[in-house]
Amino acid sequence: MDNDGSRPLDVLEASVGTTVTVHLKGGEVYEGVLAGYDQHMNLVVEDDEDTTIIRGDNVVSINP
Repeated sequence: MDNDGSRPLDVLEASVGTTVTVHLKGGEVYEGVLAGYDQHMNLVVEDDEDTTIIRGDNVVSINP
């Protein structure tokens, strides 16, 4: 995926349905399939057992 010049929401859109690693301000790390997001970069991440909703202002990085 070419991220040069892409807007953050474009990168998220391209990552829906793929496995991502999300790093939060408190040091927590979530890994799972990006199931969805909104304009505030709130994320829905699913793994084999859970669905987690992550508030966008807690996100430090999202690695596809």
